[in-house]
Amino acid sequence: MVDTVSVARRSEIMSRVRNKDTRPELYVRRLIHNAGFRYRLHVSKLPGRPDLVFPGRRKVIFVHGCFWHSHDGCHNARIPKSRADFWMSKLESNKERDERNMRALMDEGWKVLVIWECELRDPALLDRIKDFLEQGAD
Repeated sequence: MVDTVSVARRSEIMSRVRNKDTRPELYVRRLIHNAGFRYRLHVSKLPGRPDLVFPGRRKVIFVHGCFWHSHDGCHNARIPKSRADFWMSKLESNKERDERNMRALMDEGWKVLVIWECELRDPALLDRIKDFLEQGAD
């Protein structure tokens, strides 16, 4: 199937895709900050550069976009019809990299929470985050 926009327009659209400070990430950061938790951002010394790092708690949070990280069973994670082979390969390698990074973090003693873009509307999200951050804090 042919792309519905020109190569130049597609390039412009893709150049606007960000890997940090995305709307979902900013939403989660605001939620957590308003709940009284403090964190570090994108610590480059940790595998995968987690979006939020809580060093004293040895916990990290990743905020994943459903498309870019291939959220299983999510309607936002559909493969585009054009260049499907490219996208399947690209998204599968993203998923494998995520798994490697999470394994490496856990091997180093970090606890990991992944928040998916489609979960942001869940009213229980803040409770889930608080449970994760407060677990083992005694």
